[in-house]
Amino acid sequence: MNGRRMLVTVTAGAVLYGGAVAAPAAADGGRRQVTVWVDDMGQRPGGLLQVTVDGLGRLNARQKVIASSPAFAGPARLTEYSTGVAGDHSLLARAAVAMSARPGRYPVRIALDGRTVAKSTVQVVPAKRPEFSVSRPPGSPQRPGEQLGVSYDDLYPGETGRTFTVRSAAFDKPVTLTHDPDGPDWNNPRLFDAVPMVSRRAKDGVYTVTLHAPSGHVLARKRITVRASRPGDHDYRGNARGPFFFGSSGSAEEAKNRYCTQPGGTFNVLWKDEFPDAGEETTLTATSPAFQRPVRLERDDSKAADGDDPRYYAPARIRPDLAPGSYPVTVVSHHGRVKKTSQVVVTGTDTDTGTGSTSGPGTGSTTGTKSTTGTPDTGKKKTAAAPDKPDKNDSGHPAVLAGAGAGATATAGAVFVLWRRRTAR
Repeated sequence: MNGRRMLVTVTAGAVLYGGAVAAPAAADGGRRQVTVWVDDMGQRPGGLLQVTVDGLGRLNARQKVIASSPAFAGPARLTEYSTGVAGDHSLLARAAVAMSARPGRYPVRIALDGRTVAKSTVQVVPAKRPEFSVSRPPGSPQRPGEQLGVSYDDLYPGETGRTFTVRSAAFDKPVTLTHDPDGPDWNNPRLFDAVPMVSRRAKDGVYTVTLHAPSGHVLARKRITVRASRPGDHDYRGNARGPFFFGSSGSAEEAKNRYCTQPGGTFNVLWKDEFPDAGEETTLTATSPAFQRPVRLERDDSKAADGDDPRYYAPARIRPDLAPGSYPVTVVSHHGRVKKTSQVVVTGTDTDTGTGSTSGPGTGSTTGTKSTTGTPDTGKKKTAAAPDKPDKNDSGHPAVLAGAGAGATATAGAVFVLWRRRTAR
């Protein structure tokens, strides 16, 4: 729920908050404590707010609980919703503020079958003119392949339309802005947004982003600056390390940059990068003449919130007909500026050669440099697909995904969600 909730506790014979009037609350005619929560950070005309009532106990299907206010577009019936707590019969409604409501504080009345059981208030703030917003990284230009947040807030009397479109030479195609009634900004039914990606082919320069109404006419324009990273920028070559390897039932903390396996074996390829290039997170690929097919590396979101560098991994399968020998595994990133190679040793089917590992500090992001980094930072990983044959490096321990919980990808689009929630009102 957006905004703070104002708690009003009403007990028969007591006034506990801002003029709340005592009222019997129990459906059986007894005296029961009723609590009311109302979104009260101030809502604009046309906006939605949430009303929650506790303490009425279980009601039968014929009983009605209604929230009403001079500020509302109409009465809102509360319905029971599950909180997962036994015996909790909370009631919930989303009420619309009338588009004609003037700024000020209004009473809210909760009635059970027409009888007042609780009261509260709600604040209505002034309407504001429609606003077109394009998020930008503070103090830096957009990178090709980077996402940016685009929104149009026209919660204002007389505004209409269900979808809007933005166009720019910086985008590969027009982008449709839509409203998500189940999203974090459900309380603003006139907020339309999208998180488009700047084209990976966009050249350095200043671009215009144009907002179009459903009719096609232009409503607003914004400008963005696009510039690819260059020598001296912190993200020019990031700080890429790897590729590393760990067993299909092992964990990332066991990863090495030299690995022994057998024909047909399966294991995980791991890659770490302190500053990945924008847009490359969905295209990072490990290749090797030993693999059945190239391996698309996927981001491990469990590492997003624990201070570790972004890391990517996926299972690789060795060709079952492969001759014994040492084979290179290569990852190319940062639009070809970084190329790193580690070795996989394929042994005979019945030969146990053990594992090898080089050690030493990371080599950074030097093109064509062979990785010599030791084991990466700790953190259990999810289990990859089971191999057809056991790998000699597989510890046999179950792989457990670790970290400070699943996190959001650190992109401008994620930042935009937080920014948008602060500015939605």
